[in-house]
Amino acid sequence: MTSPAVVQIWLEAALVEHGAFAGTVHLRRPDDLLHLIAAVNIPEGVQAAVRTVPLGKGMAGLAWARGVPVQTCNLQTDTTGDVRPGARAVDAQAAVALPVTGDGGELRAVVGFAFRDERTLAPDVLATLAARAATLPV
Repeated sequence: MTSPAVVQIWLEAALVEHGAFAGTVHLRRPDDLLHLIAAVNIPEGVQAAVRTVPLGKGMAGLAWARGVPVQTCNLQTDTTGDVRPGARAVDAQAAVALPVTGDGGELRAVVGFAFRDERTLAPDVLATLAARAATLPV
């Protein structure tokens, strides 16, 4: 398994490459939970709340459950129920959680990108972010 330090470096580079302000990487572990292993510009309280994420909870858990990217145009004002209230502590607006699958289609990880501005991520942008997430070294 790749070390958290390597994943942290990967995340920092991916955020810069795509103009994102904050981000996370959760890995799926044998206990069938997502475990936070890398974070950038995520307040400690939010990190504590998402240290482990079950299937279907929050944006990362929903991306896992749905098997597709889950996005919001504004973390601060989202009313869909996809965004947990604690996520508003992240100083960002647009955000997306991208599932990363293995060769057999099983979920390996969820990568999150958050942006300072409010926007809906177009399908081509989501595809580019998903392609980058697929390079996650795990």
